[in-house]
Amino acid sequence: MRLKLVPENTKWDFFRFARATFGASIAAVIASIAVFALIGLNFGIDFRGGTTIRTESSTPVDVAAYRAALAPLNLGDVTITEVFDVNFDEDQHVSQIRIQAQDDQESISAGTVASVEAALQALDPAITFPSVESVGPKVSGELVMTAIYAVLAAIGAVLVYIWLRFEWQFALGAVAALVHDVLITIGIFSVLQIKFDLAIIAALLTIVGYSLNDTVVVFDRVRENLRRYKKLALGEVLNLSINETLSRTVMTSVTTLIALISLIVLGGDVIRGFVFAMILGVVIGTYSSVFVASNILLMLGVKRDWTKQDPSAGTQFGNADA
Repeated sequence: MRLKLVPENTKWDFFRFARATFGASIAAVIASIAVFALIGLNFGIDFRGGTTIRTESSTPVDVAAYRAALAPLNLGDVTITEVFDVNFDEDQHVSQIRIQAQDDQESISAGTVASVEAALQALDPAITFPSVESVGPKVSGELVMTAIYAVLAAIGAVLVYIWLRFEWQFALGAVAALVHDVLITIGIFSVLQIKFDLAIIAALLTIVGYSLNDTVVVFDRVRENLRRYKKLALGEVLNLSINETLSRTVMTSVTTLIALISLIVLGGDVIRGFVFAMILGVVIGTYSSVFVASNILLMLGVKRDWTKQDPSAGTQFGNADA
């Protein structure tokens, strides 16, 4: 018996409330930008600077116990992760403790480092500290700019790819959906003040890929149906295409969400921000593929005569394989 999340041969009108859904998307993007401008993000150590302390012990790392031992020191943002390496000895247990910069200083003071080491040695007398490294504000600023360039480069590459594969109207619709997804995700992180670090940048880039994949599936079917139903209105072709790919879209999103929800429940604090961003991206990306990208394509229109070669239309690579 096959599982069906969506009935076969659906004929839902996704553009019945197009103005409302598209207006809501615009309002959400504007609100996200406003919140980001007014509140800002809760940057993690990667972007604010801080100190990394590497520990080594013959006893297993207990992240919760380490965190409880450091809690009385009131160090602010502290990230504790266990480090694994196939070259480690069987009794070699390594962790990495990252502590945010204190009072806008480049690194935590020597006294604070000594307090951290004393607190951990009280918990585990066998613990040693092979290295203590600091990330200054200059490096953090460079990381911020590099992260911004990475996201913009990904979106720019998507614009070129969709333009070559389809037409410029498809490209604008896809890129608008990606910008919509990224800005709303950032806005939610700003409102909730969830720690924003390089892992979240990785999540945003993953969201770009996920949303693009969903949008390309819909657009591929749109292009097929534009050739098949030459006299059908563009809005009807879009509705038909979305309905035909709806089962695949819902199944992909639901199965992805099942894995992500399991990770956010069982994965622990280290990856919780990354997984939360991914969950937002899957939900928002699925929505934007239908209600943002397709809406923009409907508003811009698209060339229907596929038999003529028009280099200025951006369709000379329309038959290129994905």
